[in-house]
Amino acid sequence: MKADQPAVLAERVAQALVAMGVSANALSAPGGAFTLRVGPMEPGADYTVVPAPHLARATMGAALMQARQQAAVGGNPTVLAAEYVTPPVADDLRAQGQPFADTVGNAWLPAPLVFITGRKPATKPVPAAAGRADTPAGLKVLFALLCDPTLANAPHRAIAAAAGVALGGVPAVLQDLQQLGHLVVLGKRRRLDATRRVLDAWAQAYARRLRAKTLQGVYLTPGFDTWTTWALDPAEALWGGEPAASLLTNYLRPGVLTIYAQRLPTPLMARQRMTRAHGQTERTLEWRKPFWGQLPAGPRPDAVPTVLVYADLLATGDGRCIETAHVLYEQYLAGTFAQG
Repeated sequence: MKADQPAVLAERVAQALVAMGVSANALSAPGGAFTLRVGPMEPGADYTVVPAPHLARATMGAALMQARQQAAVGGNPTVLAAEYVTPPVADDLRAQGQPFADTVGNAWLPAPLVFITGRKPATKPVPAAAGRADTPAGLKVLFALLCDPTLANAPHRAIAAAAGVALGGVPAVLQDLQQLGHLVVLGKRRRLDATRRVLDAWAQAYARRLRAKTLQGVYLTPGFDTWTTWALDPAEALWGGEPAASLLTNYLRPGVLTIYAQRLPTPLMARQRMTRAHGQTERTLEWRKPFWGQLPAGPRPDAVPTVLVYADLLATGDGRCIETAHVLYEQYLAGTFAQG
């Protein structure tokens, strides 16, 4: 998101509320942030604006994490500001207790109570052009840096090998990351801004631009409940998503199994009698293709990097997975990605 976009989004959200008969103002706040004041200027209910322009079920989990982190740091309640919030996403956000408002006039703000839903945009929003850091190659580079922050100061060739991208595209991506504030450059040294804000921003962008490309197939297996006995060979396949989170936290019973592999091992498919799923969405197995290069092993050799487990949990939009993502963050990621 460009530097001026949060201001524009906050103002458009306030104008949409005013058009619906709600007193609202977008006010500048310290640090480049914005406050949405609802009700009379004095007194009024203040919400810290958390920009989430592309709010959808896949990006909702990461947006929720950003909003909750901002509320914990700043002390004020937060509001997710979006271009458009569909009724199903609006229901999910209300169930999670998260205020939201969009540029169409849909909103849920508990104090003072504002609840408007069902309004649709007059025209379909035109997607903004992606910067280099927001392209699949850029997201792969940032993923590699999140998994190994020391890579930020490594030669471009090492970054390309870790991210699994072409060497020629690395300089432009690093320059874009610097402009976004994700990469700090001091002289000839580079340092990743290793904060939860950057982690959750990547998780949102990954869910929107890269995750769908990794899905290769969905399967059914009668051995679904025996997955812990499958003993994957890490050289061939890795657990991701819900099963990886279960192994790491012992907190979640998977509803969907996820395996990352270049190809699903044929012996595994035969043993587990896997067949293609046709429309089923529960108790299925997802085959996803790895998108990274040479990264250090995580806490478990049979699981994908923890950053990806975290992002895949958030991308489900499921409440139990979002809760597990928070547990995973506290247990494995908080030491690297501080609140901020």
